[in-house]
Amino acid sequence: MDRYHWLLVFHVAGAFLLLGGAVVAGVFNIAAIRRERPSDVALLLGLTRWAVIAISAGLLLTIAFGLWLVHDAGYGFGDAWIVSSLVLWALSGFLGSRGGRMQQETRILAERLAAEGDAPSQELRARLHDRVAIALRWSSGFAALAILALMIWQPGG
Repeated sequence: MDRYHWLLVFHVAGAFLLLGGAVVAGVFNIAAIRRERPSDVALLLGLTRWAVIAISAGLLLTIAFGLWLVHDAGYGFGDAWIVSSLVLWALSGFLGSRGGRMQQETRILAERLAAEGDAPSQELRARLHDRVAIALRWSSGFAALAILALMIWQPGG
């Protein structure tokens, strides 16, 4: 295999980590929303931290090897599909980070409530169903899927 193929392997591996981590985090989030006991919510939201590691590694691999691929393959950094992908990459990371911080606050609340008797809480329920937090996380995932579409079809490329 030549350098281009090795770069592509690591770029695609990063994409798998990014999207796979996003799916796992989404599953844990949906499961947490369906729970009543704070200890269950805290456990599920705590497990999303492992998915965040995969997402973070995926973000780093995709950008590093993606930029290297653009240079190595002779694509133009000004090509619309590349510029769009970079903007979506930054947007996905920003939205996911903001949504993740809100989720971390919810997890901390769930852990505190679990330690105080593990009784269902309206405050926890409200945070789990917070439309802004949900929109941030899902928008981040959709931006990542849009990047995948751009990478596959490379419109204009």
